[in-house]
Amino acid sequence: MEQQGAGAHVAGGVPADAQGRTSVPEYADIAGLGQPAADTADVSRETSASDAFARLALDDGTPLAAELLENERRRKALENVDFPRPSRTRVITVTNQKGGVGKTTTSVNLAAALASRGARVLVIDSDPQGNASTALGVEHRVGTPSIYEVLLDEKPLADVMQRCPDLETLWCVPATIDLAGADIELVSAVRREYRLHTAITHLLEGDGPQLDYIFIDCPPSLGLLTLNAMVVSTEVLIPIQCEYYALEGLTQLIKTVEMVRKHLNPAIHVSTIVLTMYDQRTNLAREVAHEVRSHFPAQTLEQTVPRSVRVSEAPSFAQTVITYDPHSSGALAYLAIAKEVAERGAAAEREAQ
Repeated sequence: MEQQGAGAHVAGGVPADAQGRTSVPEYADIAGLGQPAADTADVSRETSASDAFARLALDDGTPLAAELLENERRRKALENVDFPRPSRTRVITVTNQKGGVGKTTTSVNLAAALASRGARVLVIDSDPQGNASTALGVEHRVGTPSIYEVLLDEKPLADVMQRCPDLETLWCVPATIDLAGADIELVSAVRREYRLHTAITHLLEGDGPQLDYIFIDCPPSLGLLTLNAMVVSTEVLIPIQCEYYALEGLTQLIKTVEMVRKHLNPAIHVSTIVLTMYDQRTNLAREVAHEVRSHFPAQTLEQTVPRSVRVSEAPSFAQTVITYDPHSSGALAYLAIAKEVAERGAAAEREAQ
C-alpha cells in the first residue's frame, strides 16, 4: 500500500487510517458512500462534486475514480438536454408475467425521472403487493381509497389519487391488500375488461391535472388486472432481467399483447423493452442483451439498468432512487431511459403527422 503522511494509506483509492479502516471523504455522499461533513455545509453541492472528481481523477485511474467521473459526465450531459413533452397523454402498461424482473422499480423510477424534468405523471399501482405505493411514499394501509374501489366500486380516479411527497408533478393511485381478490371479483362484473379504461377516460376528460404520462404497474400475471391495463394502454413497456429465465416468458407475453390488439384494443403495441439488473462483467448478461436486441431491435432501449444497491434500498426510505440518490449510477440510468422514452414518443408523434 502507498504511504500518505503519518500512519495513513490508500486502499482502493479511498483514504484509510493506520488500522486499515476506510475513511470516507467529505464529498463521498455524491457517490453514495457517506454524508457530507458539517463544516462544508456552506459549500455548494456542485462545487463539492467537481472538487471530488478532480481529486479522484489524480488517483492514477482507480475504478472508483473512473466510475465517479463517468457518472458526473453523464449527469451533466443529461442536465443540458430537454425532455420533449407529449402532445397528449401517453398511457403505458409496465408488465411481465415473470416476477422479480424490475417492473415496479422501472415504473416508479421512470415516472420520477420524467416528473423531475417537469412532466406531469400518474402511476397507477395495480399490483396487490403495493410496492409502487411504498416507493412513492403514499399511504396504502387497509381502508385507504385505492385502485380496488376504482375497479370494483367505480370510484373516480381523481378521488383516490395522492401526490408524491418528493415531486410536485407526480401522483400515485395506491394499491391495498384488498386488490388481492380483485381478479376473482371482476370475473362476474359487467364490462370487466374495461373498468380501468372507463376510469382513465373520465379522469382525462374531467377537471383533474393535465397528465403527460400514465404508468400502470401490473402484477406478475396475465389476469384481469393486467388485461384491464392493456385495454386502456396504447403502449406496453416490458422490463427484462438479464438472465436466461427472463427470456422464456417473453414470447407468451408478446402473444398476449397481440391477442389484446386483435380483440380488445387495436392501438396497443410493445413500444419499449428495458434490460434490467445488467452486469456487464458477466457473459450471460451480455448474451441475453444481445439476444433481446437481435429479436427486438426497434423496441429495446440502448440504456440498461445496472445492478445498484442504491436502487434497491431507496424504497426502504419511501423514495425513488431519483430523489434518494440522484448522483448514483441507478438514478442516472433511469434519467437516460426517461430521455429515450420521451424522445421516442416525440419521434412517433412526428411520424404520425
